[in-house]
Amino acid sequence: MQTNFTHHQAAHCENGVASNLLKNSGLNISEPMVFGIGSGLFFVYLPFLKVNYAPAISYRTLPGQIFNKLAKRLNLKIKRQKFSSTTNANKALDENLKNNIPTGLQVGVYHLSYFPDEYRFHFNAHNLVVYGKTETDYLVSDPVMETVTTLTHDELDKVRFAKGAFAPRGQMYYPIQIPAAVDLKSAIIKGIKNTCRDMLAPMPIIGVRGIKFVSKQIRKWPVKHGTKKANHYLAQMVRMQEEIGTGGGGFRFIYAAFLQEASVILGNEELKVLSKEMTQIGDSWRDFAVEASRIYKNRSAKEDAYNAIADELLSIANREEIFFKKLKKAIS
Repeated sequence: MQTNFTHHQAAHCENGVASNLLKNSGLNISEPMVFGIGSGLFFVYLPFLKVNYAPAISYRTLPGQIFNKLAKRLNLKIKRQKFSSTTNANKALDENLKNNIPTGLQVGVYHLSYFPDEYRFHFNAHNLVVYGKTETDYLVSDPVMETVTTLTHDELDKVRFAKGAFAPRGQMYYPIQIPAAVDLKSAIIKGIKNTCRDMLAPMPIIGVRGIKFVSKQIRKWPVKHGTKKANHYLAQMVRMQEEIGTGGGGFRFIYAAFLQEASVILGNEELKVLSKEMTQIGDSWRDFAVEASRIYKNRSAKEDAYNAIADELLSIANREEIFFKKLKKAIS
């Protein structure tokens, strides 16, 4: 049992699944366009919520929101289902495969057997497509992998019903209606406005202000928590940025690609200039991650390393504040 489906590798799982499912349904839309219209770029710092014993930091919107916002802005219809039992979840998935419907799933990472061990941790907001089934395996298109792969029936049950935060509860989703024509221009403008609103939000833990707040916290961590715990917090921040869902720098590169595409569709040269600026900001996020990793691996030669890294982050925040104000003006 196998559907007609073409695997395309992507930088981020939810963008990649959305793009691949829509391409399969006849709507040729790139990963950056999915990310931009779906307003995936975000920042939130939640010191009161711990993930792996460190404050939660997210560089993206909640799982599922990118595809949901994309669908709303392009007038697509998506069906989402959750299940209370593996039996019902498998029955619904198998029915889709029989009807030639490749299906997106939200899963936990820990039991993904095709992931290297160092990437398998308790994170339940990963996305993949199941496009077929054999007697022993499900055929899997995971957009962060170069080629298609498989999971045994038992392995798929484990990842679909992983426990913990954002427990997927067998969640599956797929497009059920695509209009003959979509209004990309309107959707792009709505997506950009939403992202600018989020990143310039007047709340201390969200967007640019959230990044500034984390910069202040980093300065306090070594004194408040001791070096070992401070290093763990910093390592978790870099992990959320660079490994879990592409994060800080990677998201900026995807968003820059979106602005480049958007500049052509909207006939707006300013977006092309801003695309280059966002790429440079992405480079600075990557530099921050490298310097931070030197600190928590005790390889930094800087005397006042935590204040230095906080300065770097504050500089990024200030540049992003200027950037999103210019972007907001460019499409108003």
